[in-house]
Amino acid sequence: MTSLLIIIVLVLLGIAIWQLTKIFDLTQVGAASGSDNSEVANDRDNNVNGYLMFAFLGFIYVFTIIGLAKWGHLALGTPASEHGPQYDNLMTISMVLIFVVQTITQFLLHYFAFKYRGKEGKVAFYYADNDKLEFIWTIIPVIVLAGLILYGLYAWTNIMFVDEDKDDTLIVEVYAKQFNWEVRYSGEDGVLGKANVRYIEGVNTLGVDMGDPNAQDDIQASELHLPKGKQVIFKFRSQDVLHSAYMPHFRAQMNVVPGMVTQFSFVPTITTEEMRLDPMIMDKVANINRIRSEKSAALVADGKEALAPYTFDYLLLCNKICGASHYNMQMKIVVEDEADFNKWLGGQKTLGAAVKESQASEAPAETPAPATEEQPETVVVDTAAVAAVH
Repeated sequence: MTSLLIIIVLVLLGIAIWQLTKIFDLTQVGAASGSDNSEVANDRDNNVNGYLMFAFLGFIYVFTIIGLAKWGHLALGTPASEHGPQYDNLMTISMVLIFVVQTITQFLLHYFAFKYRGKEGKVAFYYADNDKLEFIWTIIPVIVLAGLILYGLYAWTNIMFVDEDKDDTLIVEVYAKQFNWEVRYSGEDGVLGKANVRYIEGVNTLGVDMGDPNAQDDIQASELHLPKGKQVIFKFRSQDVLHSAYMPHFRAQMNVVPGMVTQFSFVPTITTEEMRLDPMIMDKVANINRIRSEKSAALVADGKEALAPYTFDYLLLCNKICGASHYNMQMKIVVEDEADFNKWLGGQKTLGAAVKESQASEAPAETPAPATEEQPETVVVDTAAVAAVH
């Protein structure tokens, strides 16, 4: 807070000095004969601005080169989905075109600003139009953009096409809520049961309609497991606000909208263990652990607990600012061979069984009947026998 106040004071002080300078300039108008106090730029001003344009051009190029060298390694690297390479190709083509066009046009812009800077006695030449030039600088962007748009539509169609009738397809529901993710797998019937937030109760945190026969074999989990080489169809729902399911290594993202179901599908192609052996991922993990080691040394010196070493995992993130803990809304994704996935899924409890167990544990125990006071034994007396004795 102190630093912020110091910065504000310095800024206000600078503004005050600037205003005092303007007042001083006004008081000097006409004071010195022959002095140039007009607001019209002279040759010296034009030369300074011309060289400043070139200096700024150099700054753009140098900053671009430094940025690529310093932060280029932060690129995601190998895509882990079937459509990932096509997505990366489209991104690469777009970025190369933008970079080349930006480099050329920025040079021409700053060069012409310098070359044709104002000079005393020099009059600008009025050039009305040139049909050929206008055709060239119109048709080239049209062709380039049309090519990009057509390729983008082709890629988008391939990525967004969801074939629910395809054999051996896994259907998974991804459920978002502040600030957590949950998943639900369709059971052996391959169909997710109906759901509504009104049904949320106890272990049924996704609001599944347990009256729906298709819901009984659904499996609810807090970790997302995916089989390698198998198409996975994701159904997205939100309990509260707008979220965005972002799986960067799979080049997949879909908005999660309250009140509606959105969907996306892809085929995972690299298991978690295989991705951990990727050279770029290994370099990133080593770099992260080096930083964590340095911070751990400082923490230990202060008597605090050291940071645990980082291990790579795929993550499901929220890419919409959804509240105070948005930054921490993530879920671990495990991609594994189909046999390992089936083994993990088979070890999970179905939602129907979980709900029944929960209801059984919450049911009140049967209370025994209240004890009654012992009644005295009834004695039957033979009055005739008693009379005979007497």
